[in-house]
Amino acid sequence: MILSQLIDYETLRLIWWVLLGVLLIGFAAMDGFDLGVGTLLPFVAKTDVERRVVINTIGPVWEGNQVWLILGGGAIFAAWPPLYAVSFSGFYLAMFIILFALILRPVGFKYRSKKQSPQWRSGWDWALFIGGFVPALIFGVAVGNVLQGVPFRFSDHLQIFYEGNLFGLLNPFALLCGLLSVAMLTMHGAAWLVLKTTGDIAKRAKSFGSVAALLTIVFYVLAGIWMWYGIAGYRITSEIVTDGPSNPLFKTAVLEHGAWFTNFSNYPILLIAPVLGILGALSVLVAMRAGREVMPLLMGKLSIFGIISSVGVAMFPFILPSSLDPNASLTVWDSSSSQMTLFNMLVATAIFLPLILFYTSWVYKVLWGKVDKNMIEDDNSHAY
Repeated sequence: MILSQLIDYETLRLIWWVLLGVLLIGFAAMDGFDLGVGTLLPFVAKTDVERRVVINTIGPVWEGNQVWLILGGGAIFAAWPPLYAVSFSGFYLAMFIILFALILRPVGFKYRSKKQSPQWRSGWDWALFIGGFVPALIFGVAVGNVLQGVPFRFSDHLQIFYEGNLFGLLNPFALLCGLLSVAMLTMHGAAWLVLKTTGDIAKRAKSFGSVAALLTIVFYVLAGIWMWYGIAGYRITSEIVTDGPSNPLFKTAVLEHGAWFTNFSNYPILLIAPVLGILGALSVLVAMRAGREVMPLLMGKLSIFGIISSVGVAMFPFILPSSLDPNASLTVWDSSSSQMTLFNMLVATAIFLPLILFYTSWVYKVLWGKVDKNMIEDDNSHAY
């Protein structure tokens, strides 16, 4: 018996669906506060020294945090090839905008202090704002479009046809999800600044973070109500084959109002996901007002976990519905790589993911502590 048959195909597909969620949540929880800090930079810091303090709270860690984005993209490419093909082709312009915004971050970090000119530095500060705000917004917009269904279809030979455009992605519900994403990551960035800074910066971060936490709850509840009354979900109507070949056209599916809430009705335990999303954000608000430092960051991560996982469990087994042809929708059971590929990737993940977690933990342990004005004003060649 070959090693890849030690775990059956159905279980491997489930494992990789969970791992995809772990990687996406890991990106939002780790790189998310970097994006949030960038979004807050022009507002929480009033002087050049204060802005250098804010930048140096994330300067040593942002590159390592982006590993989660690379891992997520790599996992989609290797474990879910049709998902990668449709999403990265259909969302090409949106992905390009995200890439451009993310490129501004390292350039901003490196170039900002090259000149003493206030105009020069202010320009790069706003570039860092764009590098935080734009990806946060577009990632949320993408999730909003996925929940509504993406305009793609397959030919009989599984050739992909995408019939959408960039402006079609900017529909009202998707924009609401984008605002939710911005509020959630801004809340997380503010929690990081409360932990890592002192004085006026920490006070402003607490104020902005409290507002962002409240907006996270409001936008999340509004999105749930909108989904209940105005967004049709998807349901498989044919026999579900969990260990068959990866061909999306082997099934039939329909649009149905309330379908995204079916899993919560059938398995009430899953309601813990949206509850954690709301309670986590509420706890951030309470902890910030109470003057706590570590708790807002932990509760922010809990809220991120709840909000993102609630989307995943609501859609299961769908991972990318088609608004043009529901039968072409991609699910966990019909869009994965082969059993051997999933098994080999699982072995590699079991080896390397713990290493990533270990060195990430070690880095944060070494860099633990606050960044203040004295550190920046000293002749420190390692500070941005």
